Amino acid sequence: MRQFYPAIRPYASHRVDVAGGHALYVEECGIPEGIPVLFVHGGPGAGCSEQDRRFFDPEKYRIILFDQRGAGRSRPHADLNDNTTAHLLADMETLREKLGVERWLLFGGSWGSTLSLLYAEAYPERVLGLVLRGIFLCRKTDIDWFYQYGASCIFPDYWQDFIGQIPPEERHDLLRAYHRRLTGDNDITRMAAAKAWALWEARCATHEPNGHVVARFGSPQVALAMARIEAHYFVNDAFIAENQICRDLHRLAGIPTVIVHGRYDVVCPVDQAFTLQQALPHAELDIIRDAGHASSEPGTLDALIRATDRFAGELAGKF
Repeated sequence: MRQFYPAIRPYASHRVDVAGGHALYVEECGIPEGIPVLFVHGGPGAGCSEQDRRFFDPEKYRIILFDQRGAGRSRPHADLNDNTTAHLLADMETLREKLGVERWLLFGGSWGSTLSLLYAEAYPERVLGLVLRGIFLCRKTDIDWFYQYGASCIFPDYWQDFIGQIPPEERHDLLRAYHRRLTGDNDITRMAAAKAWALWEARCATHEPNGHVVARFGSPQVALAMARIEAHYFVNDAFIAENQICRDLHRLAGIPTVIVHGRYDVVCPVDQAFTLQQALPHAELDIIRDAGHASSEPGTLDALIRATDRFAGELAGKF
């Protein structure tokens, strides 16, 4: 099975000012003359990690990573002002233009798959291909599954820790109850809610328990940004129309697409990937039989790197 490429360092990093007072952290790895690929992280709000550089052959790719508004090393940290899906899509175009990229491959998982699909539907002429993992169509039913009822039946023990932050009289709408706490003025309440929110997601993310995922998501900086930004997006229906992604998939005709999804993904159940592939017949769907949601699980990692290696071969000599 394929493994991560060796650890690498960026050859360049940037601070890019965008509308609303946000400054995005951007880094480039691999080789400047390589195939441009944009890593689109999840959450929203999770930010990038050093591991995310390693899905791509550094001798063939120009690997571009950026922390979305409020996430990771972008500033202001965990900020919700002027932080919407439309802003993120505009930021991606700003980065493409600033970096002198004509067309690029998009690689996104979970919320990163959502944003990659929306970008490709808005700018299909800018997309060489899509490598998508843990599909999140961001419909109301998809959000309710994880934050109201559904995943709670599979991880009832972890669910008790999640709902423990919210009094019984508010549990009929957990998303808004959490949003109130995550955007309130009480620092202690806000941080406790952020940690509970992030740990619920981390514990559900892998087929086998993974302490590294739990530790990263549970760290104060990641937890606060991810919880605040996710709640902000999800109470606003991700700032998109219901079923918008599937509605506009006809715009992706001709864009090579690989979908990788864990059979036992509890965060984003596999029916979302199946729905996407049924509406996008030219896309290839690889369901990993022994994986959950995380990109680092062995079968998922193998499939993702096989996909980037294949694109590297197909696009060789064009850059």
